[in-house]
Amino acid sequence: MSRPKISKHICDEPLVDTFTPAGKTSTSKEVITMSVEEYEVFRLIDRENFTQHQCAEVMGVARSTVQRLYNSARKKLAESIIDAKVLKISGGDYSICVKKRDANMCAHCNRHQNGHKRTRQQ
Repeated sequence: MSRPKISKHICDEPLVDTFTPAGKTSTSKEVITMSVEEYEVFRLIDRENFTQHQCAEVMGVARSTVQRLYNSARKKLAESIIDAKVLKISGGDYSICVKKRDANMCAHCNRHQNGHKRTRQQ
């Protein structure tokens, strides 16, 4: 029997969800899809300078899950940049940080403390 999937906690959805290469060689129509959880792990580790352990605590998952998501995100980002492919961030099994919704402040990262607040449009 497989293990049930655990919803990962994220600070907020990405500000932009699609990145398209520009330039002479950007003729590829192939789209690489990165999940929101992969994006969040990449953001926490590389932008916020969290360790994998800290990232796992914030997201409510095991460190091995963070490592798997991080490796997958890096490969997708590299493929998008090197092969000039569109990168789309969407999908996954996640919940948005309750502290952000309730207090408009996320204690886990600097995203909301540094003016990167985003109003969600319905």
